[in-house]
Amino acid sequence: MQKLLNLRGISHSDLKHRNIYTFHKEFSSLHNGSSSEVDSKACPVSDATYQGYLRKADVRPVIDEVCRILGSGSWGHAIEDALSSLDQKHQPEIVYGVLKRLENVTLAVNYFRWVERKTGQVHHGGAYDALLVVMARNKGFGDIEQILEEMSLAGCDLSIDCCIELVTTCINSRLVREAYNLIQTMRKFEYRPAFSAYTKLIGALVAVHEPDLALSLFHQMQQVGYAVNVPLLTTVVCAVARDGRVDAALSLLDEMKNKPFTADIVLYNVCIDCFGKIGKVDIAWKFFHEIKTKGLVPDDVTYTSMIGVLWKAGRGNEAVDLFEQMEVNRKVPCAYAYNTMIMGYGSAGKFNEAYRLLERQKEKGVIPSVIAYNSFLTCLRKKENLNEALRIFEEMKTDAKPNLQTYNILVDMLCRAGRLEAVYKLLDSMEGAKLFPNVVTVNIMIDRLCKAQKLTEACQIFKSLHEKHITPNDFTYCSLIEGLGKHCKVDEAYDLFEEMIDAGHNPNVVVYTSLIRNFFKCGRKEDAHKVYKEMTRRGCPPDLTLLNTYMDCVFKAGETERGRVLFEEIKSRGFTPDVQSYSILIHGLVKSGFARETYEKFNAMKEQGLVLDTRAYNAVIDGFCKSGKVNKAYQLLEEMKAKGHPPTVVTYGSVVDGLAKIDRLDEAYMLFEEAKSRGVELNVVVYSSIIDGFGKAGRVDEAYLVMEELMQKGLTPNIYTWNCLLDALVKAEEVTEALVIFQQMKDWKCPPNNITYSILINGLCKIRKFNKAFVFWQEMQKKGIMPSLVTYTTMISGLAKAGNVSEACAVFEKFKSKGGVPDSACYNAIIEGLSNVGKAMDAYVIFEETRLKGCSINTKSCVVLLDALQKAECLQQAAIVGAVLGEMAKSRHASRLL
Repeated sequence: MQKLLNLRGISHSDLKHRNIYTFHKEFSSLHNGSSSEVDSKACPVSDATYQGYLRKADVRPVIDEVCRILGSGSWGHAIEDALSSLDQKHQPEIVYGVLKRLENVTLAVNYFRWVERKTGQVHHGGAYDALLVVMARNKGFGDIEQILEEMSLAGCDLSIDCCIELVTTCINSRLVREAYNLIQTMRKFEYRPAFSAYTKLIGALVAVHEPDLALSLFHQMQQVGYAVNVPLLTTVVCAVARDGRVDAALSLLDEMKNKPFTADIVLYNVCIDCFGKIGKVDIAWKFFHEIKTKGLVPDDVTYTSMIGVLWKAGRGNEAVDLFEQMEVNRKVPCAYAYNTMIMGYGSAGKFNEAYRLLERQKEKGVIPSVIAYNSFLTCLRKKENLNEALRIFEEMKTDAKPNLQTYNILVDMLCRAGRLEAVYKLLDSMEGAKLFPNVVTVNIMIDRLCKAQKLTEACQIFKSLHEKHITPNDFTYCSLIEGLGKHCKVDEAYDLFEEMIDAGHNPNVVVYTSLIRNFFKCGRKEDAHKVYKEMTRRGCPPDLTLLNTYMDCVFKAGETERGRVLFEEIKSRGFTPDVQSYSILIHGLVKSGFARETYEKFNAMKEQGLVLDTRAYNAVIDGFCKSGKVNKAYQLLEEMKAKGHPPTVVTYGSVVDGLAKIDRLDEAYMLFEEAKSRGVELNVVVYSSIIDGFGKAGRVDEAYLVMEELMQKGLTPNIYTWNCLLDALVKAEEVTEALVIFQQMKDWKCPPNNITYSILINGLCKIRKFNKAFVFWQEMQKKGIMPSLVTYTTMISGLAKAGNVSEACAVFEKFKSKGGVPDSACYNAIIEGLSNVGKAMDAYVIFEETRLKGCSINTKSCVVLLDALQKAECLQQAAIVGAVLGEMAKSRHASRLL
């Protein structure tokens, strides 16, 4: 295309420095055509003028013949020769007529340039207009700019019809931004776009929520000399106000006051509605009161709009007063005002007043419409008052015929309540009234059934759509995919996703978010990653919600580095991480053991100016506590309260646990009491933190009191709570009491775990009740609970000390056979045990194994083994053990010198 447009071989900068006459002369010589003088500015020829030509001269056969030649094949010498052989010269009306018929832009440009070369003249404006329209229809916007520049240099005007058609073509193709740029290009070359082109484009920009561009064009219209009318101002004010830009809208209205301009009631009504909807009730009131001062009379729309604004703002009393003012001396009630009042009363939960208004309407001789009843039913749906809705539905049948919306409201309510039989009965009565479910009805049913965990019924409805001749839309697929995914039927969800694509739908970001989240939920992270790649391959850009969800899932799956990468991807895709993004990142890093990075991320949030919400505070506080920065966490807790964010049980739990772990128990307990005084419902986790803190500090009585309080609150201690109390008792050598608690734990139906048994076995071994410890060991084995390394070491040491060396060795070998890796304590215990019962060589074998494994042997174990070896006259082995003892002595001596 670019090559075709530049066939002249003359740059645009050259053209700007030559007059039009010189340009024509050079043009003729370049193409070996006959030179002819033309006017210094070509005269535009309008579409109407060309139609006149067509009537005066019978050129239609020639146009038909040219079009036939052009359609006979690709452009080349054959086509050029055929065109040259025509008897008629290529007059402007013929060129125009041909270009008007052509659809292929390349063919149009080739023909356009060939005529230039053949005639040696610049085209008239009409030919340029026709070429521009072909280009617009083929979206050749870059080439349009070059043609407009060429027209400007040649002195050709752009006709009004062409300007309007260019803009209209773009709008019809949903290319409103391109249409806006096209207007700017016209202005660049000093053309004056048509008034209708401006107004059409402003309307289109407002429709696609582009208020800035609409406002820019509105001002540009005035700059080029067009007078603004009331409907156009109304459109622009409405767009700007609905965008929340109050100052800009008011400024626009003030600007119009200085012009010969008279506002009408429609403009005032629009201002009342728009400003009211964005919460600027006082401004809406100002416009309402200004109407009368301007000599206008408020109409039904004015009153109804203002009443609706007042209800939305929670100013119901004022709405009622205004309604009564409207009704004074009125014979026929305004149905719209009544509907608005009914909706207002219903939203406020004043159903009796709403019902009385229905009756009042009847008394005035006006039967309430289906809209009035639907307004009432909509409010009842919001309040989930199903029984009253069903009563009103039966009553309305005497006044108004229920419509599809009526049935959809009731279907929604019945599905929410799980009353499927009533739903099907209602659908039968709906069909009896010759109303049939549409895709909205189906979507409501599928969505609500999925949320009510009635997935089978939702799938059956989806499968029956074909029989009912209902085509599912994006929402239908999205609801069912989400429902299937939530119930871990991710394969079925993915099959439906593929069916959606096959049916010609483009899955949106909500569908992809659902699939990714639910694949992770079902433990299939690789499939989730594939879905994300599929989404990017299909050209569906992720939004911030999807990226946050994906990052959250990735961190929870333990993929910390991938989570970090996703956080950076948020920024690389042009999004600004929000509070949720940072909260997910901080929480993920804390859980992965990178709590020290919390402070850095917290500062980044502050620098970005983000307002932290409760979840963000909780994540940062938890990170500080886990990284040992409890003071910072405490300060942040105070800041949270000062900024009006009430701390939750999660907040208090994090700080209480942090303080308890660094032995600041009194502060932890004070915070614990503060939480209760603030009415925060503390959970088992917080109680367990306090119990654990008191227990580790040896304050067993206080731990007991907290445990009793926990039970009195109706909470059920979990295994961690019981283990904390047991550990406290064992450390205080109150093992007998620990055994009582162990039995109480069983009575509370809380099964012990390996930590529970380890605590008890350790406690019993400490007080040398090795046999009792062995009984718990055996009980543990029977229950299939896998002992930990500490449990094995404790048991081996205890059995050895009790003289049960054979049992100790058996436990030791069993531990190794199950893949366990003994530590130094375990090896030393078995060496001492074997040495004490005279099994010197067996002990020596373990001694060598210990050294080979790189575990340290303590002095006591070496001395006991050396003594046993000497008694057994194993002198060579004794010498080796003695040498090891010597090396250990030298090492200790050297460390003292240092």
